[in-house]
This record gives sequence, C-alpha cells and structure tokens, in this order.
Amino acid sequence: MNRTSAPVDAPATGAWEGLVTTALLGTDRRTPPGTGPGPEAPVALLDAAAVETVRRRAGLRPARAAERPHPAPEDSRPPLPPAAARRLAMLLADRPGASGGGRRGTAPDLMELLPQWLAAANARNFAPPPQVLPALLDAARGRTDLRPAALEFAGPRALWLARLNPDWRFALRSAPGGGAALPHLEDDGSIRQLWQEGLFAERVALLSALRSREPAAARELLATTWATERAEDRLMFLDSLRTGLCPDDEPFLEQALTDRSRNVRATAAELLSALPGSALAARMALRAEACVAIDRTLSAPAIAVEAPHECDPGMERDGVVAKAPAGRGERSWWFGQLVEAAPLGTWSRRLGGRTPREIVALPVSDDWQGELHAAWCRAAVRQRDAEWSRALLGEPSAPEAGGPGAVSLAERAKLLGTLDAAERAEWVAGFIAAHGLSEAFQLLGVCAVPWAAPLGRAVVDALNIARDAGSYPWSFSGVMGLAERCLDPSEAGRLDALLAVPDEPENASPGAGGYWAESFQRLSTTLRLRAAMTEELCTP
Repeated sequence: MNRTSAPVDAPATGAWEGLVTTALLGTDRRTPPGTGPGPEAPVALLDAAAVETVRRRAGLRPARAAERPHPAPEDSRPPLPPAAARRLAMLLADRPGASGGGRRGTAPDLMELLPQWLAAANARNFAPPPQVLPALLDAARGRTDLRPAALEFAGPRALWLARLNPDWRFALRSAPGGGAALPHLEDDGSIRQLWQEGLFAERVALLSALRSREPAAARELLATTWATERAEDRLMFLDSLRTGLCPDDEPFLEQALTDRSRNVRATAAELLSALPGSALAARMALRAEACVAIDRTLSAPAIAVEAPHECDPGMERDGVVAKAPAGRGERSWWFGQLVEAAPLGTWSRRLGGRTPREIVALPVSDDWQGELHAAWCRAAVRQRDAEWSRALLGEPSAPEAGGPGAVSLAERAKLLGTLDAAERAEWVAGFIAAHGLSEAFQLLGVCAVPWAAPLGRAVVDALNIARDAGSYPWSFSGVMGLAERCLDPSEAGRLDALLAVPDEPENASPGAGGYWAESFQRLSTTLRLRAAMTEELCTP
C-alpha cells in the first residue's frame, strides 16, 4: 500500500484528541482510523494529523472584531531633551549581572542610577518618550521601590498601556480607580459618592489626598462612616491622620480610644501622645511624673525611678499595652510606655528646671538608666523634638559612639531624622571621623542626597584609610554603593589621587590594592555620569 492510497476516514468530533492519544501510545498499540498495523501506520498517522490540522484551521469562523482601544490620552508636559531621552533608554537597557557579589569592575551600575534620574526628571515635570514606556513599566514591575517615581514620570499613557497588558496591572492598583482621576476637592457630591461607593484602595487614596490639602474635611469625611467600617479598615484610615496632625483632631482621636479594636486604640493613643497639648498627653505626664523624681537622699543629684505596680483600666484605655513581650518585666514595660507617651516638656518642670542635656547627664539609680533613656529616645522621635534628640545622641566622638540613650544604631538613625539636613550630615561626619565606617551604614541612609561637603569628605577619607589598611573593599561595598548614589558629583575630582593601584604593605590582603583602584574608578565614573545626567536634563 502506498502513501497516496491509504484510506483516511472523515474526521469525527474529537478526532484531534484521538490522534494525539495514538501518537502517545504508539502505532504498534493503536493504529489510526482506517489503517491496520504495519510500517504504514506511522505514515498514515502523520497524514491524518496534517489533514486534521488543515480542517481545524479552515473550519474556524471569523469572530466579531473586538472593539478598538480608545486612543492614548495626551500628555501635556514638555518632552525630554534629546540627550536625556537617550540616557533614559541606556538606563532602562541595563540589567544587573547574573553573578552575585565578587569583582564588579569599573563600570557603573546604571539601574541603581535610575531612581535618581526619575526624581530629577519629575522635579522638572518632563514627559517620557512614548517608545520607552514598555521598558519603564517592566523596570517598575520588577522593583517596587521604583514604582511611585516611575508611574509619576510615565503619566497617563502608562495607565492606558496597563489596561492592555496584564503584566502591568500593578500600575492600575497603584492609582485610585485604576487610573481614574480623583474628583475635584471642591466637588463635595463626587467626593462623598466615591467615599461611600468606592473600592477600599480608592477610598484610602481619596482620604490621603484630601488630608494633605484639607485636613479638617478629611477627618469629617471619615467620621461619617467610622462606626460602620471594618476594624482593619478603621486602622488604615486612622493612620492617614498622621498627615497634618493637629489639635483639632483630638476629639475624634479621643473617641477612637474606646474603639473595639486594640490596634485602633493603640494607634489613636500614639497620635494623641504626639500632640503635647492633648488631654491624653497630660494624663500620661501625670502617670510618668509619679514614676520619676530627683533622689534627694544622695550627695549628688540623681534620678530615682519607681515603676508602676499595675496597669489599671485607665492606662489601658490610653494605649498602654498590659501584656509584656516575652523576656520583659511587666513593670519596666509599663514604665517605658508611660515615659514614651508623656510630653518631653514634662521633665524640665519635674526635674528642677534642667535642660534636656543636663537631664540626660544625670545618673539614674537602680539600673533604670537604659529603660528611661530608651523611652526618651522614642518620645523624641514621636514628638519630633530636636533638642532632646541632640541631648540623647550626645557628641559623635563620644566613646559610646552615640550617647547614653541611643542604645542601637537604628535608634540613632531615628533621632538623626528629627534634625535638619545640615546638622544631620555634620553629626554623621563627626561619627565617621571618630569611629570609621563599620557602623555608619544605617546613619548614612538618613542623610539628605547629595551628601553635604563635610560628610562626603569624611566618607572618602574613611574609605582611603580602609584602603591603606590593606583590607579588601568588599567589607565596605554597602558604603561604596551608597557613595555612588549619594556623593555630590563635584567630589569626583578628589578621587583622582585614589585611582592608581597603591603599593601594598606586607600585611595587606593579596591583590587588595587592585580591587580598591577598581572601586574608586567605578565611583569616579559614576559621579561624572550623574553630573552628565543632570546637565542633560537642564539642556534643551
């Protein structure tokens, strides 16, 4: 039997599935329809598959044409300068290497410069070239830290694209109503309709936007539905009141102290304690004052502490958590919460009119100093009190490297956040000069970008000292990465003297000098690239 004469039955319903099954089982175990076992069976199976393929394709009925998408919205912002547009394409085309760690060479990490580039472009209100939007959305999809700046820069066309590609749906979730604009804040009817009928994300976005512009109106809108909201939603909505927090919020927050949810009560109490003039702050001050006093039985002034012996219902109502975490004593746990919530102005009156620096310098009896100072640290951060933060931080050159109350680098970083940018940079520069870079990474992270000149010089000098010590630069890779993003580009000239491979001392790690030269070369190249990026954005 030849190939052209092999009979092939007309395909029946499910014929394709039958052919697939025959191929999986093999023609020795199952033959195609109309064919017996033998060497021609495989050929007949292929012929039948070819016929069925043509039949399936030819048998498709044309579907109704889908509705054409609406045109992309216009972006009224000015376009990027041509050089900046080319730079953006280069930044988006860069991808991190597949290898982890090890020698990085001298090439800058372009993707790490993208957040800074986006911030600069957004500050100048530029619109992106349409052809880069897919790559920009892909980059934002892979890095959540990029999304706010990337979506702001991408503008309305990004949301139009996101509706057409499921991979970019995150852009719709990041915008209220999937990209629909918020109603005008003067349109009370539309605002109330969205608040009552919108999705949770839409309502959060609406409340946040309204709070940033008209705090009282946002609070009044929240009050209209507060009693019917779910506990987890009440917590999220209440958190929005941090923006523009003021004494006018106190009655609403006092009411929230009786909420059914413990988390809502705790958040309300925290917000009230950030208002030094609130009634809750006054109640906490009375409780805390009863626990702290000057010990007049000693020859030199000292602070005596008598922690509370119980957590009464009034304390719980005001946000004190009664159950202590594992490993913490109940009395010290309650005491810390009382001091943290009391206005810091309490202590000058209570402790003889002393200044914060004088109060922090007083000895504390019975090993209560750590607990008391740690609570003052939290209070200074919550109340944004720069004077108390300075007292608790101490001098950056102090042997304890951070002051008596700052018991961890994380707390020091939070205290620094209450100071202005110049003072923050000066303190961290002093810390690095005294203690080096080994503990400075967290502190550098809270400093304004670009780093002020004294801080930049301190970082470069400390890196130079580490290089001269003969260690590998990998121990300082985190600081070096921060320097690439945060050093002022004008500092690039100071690095020229560090680009050569130094003579290695006898006790140096083998090859460390070459690695350091590469690291400084990459840092110098990156700084010059950042300077070029800024110039491109400013040049028409």
